[in-house]
Amino acid sequence: MSDHLYSVEQVAERLGLHVRTVRNYVRDGRLAAVRIGKQYRIAHEDLEAFTGRSVPEPPDAAAGRSRHTEVSSIVEIDAIDATMAHRLTTLLTASAANRRPGDGPLRIETAYDKERARMKVIVLGGLADTAWLFTYMEGVLAS
Repeated sequence: MSDHLYSVEQVAERLGLHVRTVRNYVRDGRLAAVRIGKQYRIAHEDLEAFTGRSVPEPPDAAAGRSRHTEVSSIVEIDAIDATMAHRLTTLLTASAANRRPGDGPLRIETAYDKERARMKVIVLGGLADTAWLFTYMEGVLAS
């Protein structure tokens, strides 16, 4: 037994009807529906009873898709000289460019403010890749 509920718009789309037509069917009692707030919801079983035939369940939105996670980070580094900033930029961009095929995307951008001796590193990538990169950055900065 399914507990899937359809909106009036979803039923109209599935049956190729106008939304007003479906609402009229509900108001006339020809199509059973539950009113939730100001909107009607039609149970899967009631839709099948109305059409007189089996209606395939809509695919689950998460089914067939792999989960994707992404991290967006901005790392600010104070008291860094231009030589170290250049070294860190080179190492980070090289590590992002020389990855194995099939690894997720990893994007790195850097900006250095010479007057303030401050560097910003912007990292966009997956959870594991970003964590690895932060560990790598920490090692480079500690040396």
